[in-house]
Amino acid sequence: MSGVLQESVLGPMLFLIFIDDLEDGIKNMIYKFADDIKVLAQVQSEAERKSLQEDLDKLSEWTDMWQMSFNTKKCEVMHMGRTNQRFKYTMEGQTLDTVDSEKDLGIMISFDSKSSNQCIQACRKASMMLGMIKKDN
Repeated sequence: MSGVLQESVLGPMLFLIFIDDLEDGIKNMIYKFADDIKVLAQVQSEAERKSLQEDLDKLSEWTDMWQMSFNTKKCEVMHMGRTNQRFKYTMEGQTLDTVDSEKDLGIMISFDSKSSNQCIQACRKASMMLGMIKKDN
């Protein structure tokens, strides 16, 4: 399969050079960080949904051309806002899973933009550390 060499400086640098043309022809915003890619779009109509799906199809075409497929089991859709129509999207013939929250670079992001999930996770982590400290004493 494919991937990025771990624990080296050269591996991620070569990977970024390799995927430099990934966003060519993509209409919506795309963010790349190491081997993580996010496509962001405001979708309020069928035309905007179609535009986002076309971008996902272009990404799939790129992976076919360069023989570097996405792990579609890890690809997810997060619908932001209460009035979102929650359209379904596909990639490489598979319907993408929909999630209500996602951890990104250590921050919990939720569909309603509330920070309560982040606070709950931080409290859980602190309680676990406190339990470990008490156990050692």
